[in-house]
Amino acid sequence: MSEPHLLDVENLWVRFPTRTGVFEAVRGISFSLGRERLGIVGESGSGKSMTGRAVLRLIRRPGTISADRMLMKGEDILRVSERRMRALRGGRAAMIMQDPKFSLNPVMTVGEQIAEALRAHAPIGRKAARMRALEMLDEVAIRDPERVYDLYPHEISGGMGQRAMIAMMLAPGPEILIADEPTSALDVSVRLQVLQIMDKLVSGRGMGLIFISHDLNLVARFCDRILIMYAGRIVEVCEGGKLHEARHPYTIGLLNSAPDLLRPRPRLAVLERDPAWREAPSVSALL
Repeated sequence: MSEPHLLDVENLWVRFPTRTGVFEAVRGISFSLGRERLGIVGESGSGKSMTGRAVLRLIRRPGTISADRMLMKGEDILRVSERRMRALRGGRAAMIMQDPKFSLNPVMTVGEQIAEALRAHAPIGRKAARMRALEMLDEVAIRDPERVYDLYPHEISGGMGQRAMIAMMLAPGPEILIADEPTSALDVSVRLQVLQIMDKLVSGRGMGLIFISHDLNLVARFCDRILIMYAGRIVEVCEGGKLHEARHPYTIGLLNSAPDLLRPRPRLAVLERDPAWREAPSVSALL
């Protein structure tokens, strides 16, 4: 019997009531995640981050989540209790936010936060948690883990903070990692280092990665499959290395509006949007 997918989402909707009516941030999307690197790209407001948050049931009221099916390794996460969901967050699935300055607790040291994440999901003592936290800091290529363990978030650089976030999220051993723009706040040189660390850890552990980004060229090089989202729906699904063979005019427009050193153009195109794209049915990305 084959192993169930790490994640199966079918007909997912995320809605927010407003004074002028209901705003639909995610509109009926379906996708699966295996032990792979799945990229989600699109403009700001396309529903990328909301999709990642909905998977972990992190949509705050009055926002609502609905789906025909949302299974995490066969377990229906729409119907489990909040207590069970807290155990699944971090234990089975974790999320790396965009900027570590806003994600790390400013009044706790870096090491204490990693150790706390471990102790929240496993019966482990303080000394063992500290040793494991030091191992994780070393695993994400942080020099002198003993020193960094005792530093506060404001005392470390952005790249080191993002690596500390990766260590904290992966310490409990989740099988799913959701990375929401994990490199956008980093310098170009540091960005490559963080991606290499993330790729090594995810591949080495056989995890499933959902990589959310604006950078199409980066996602094309890094991911195995790519979902292109527009106005809350999936308009196209591409293989990672074949993004430049995309057929949907929205995906082509995104590619043409971004500079590309390998395919230089005298003038970048302006992205034109067709109102019909908004009402077209979402493309299924179920495995």
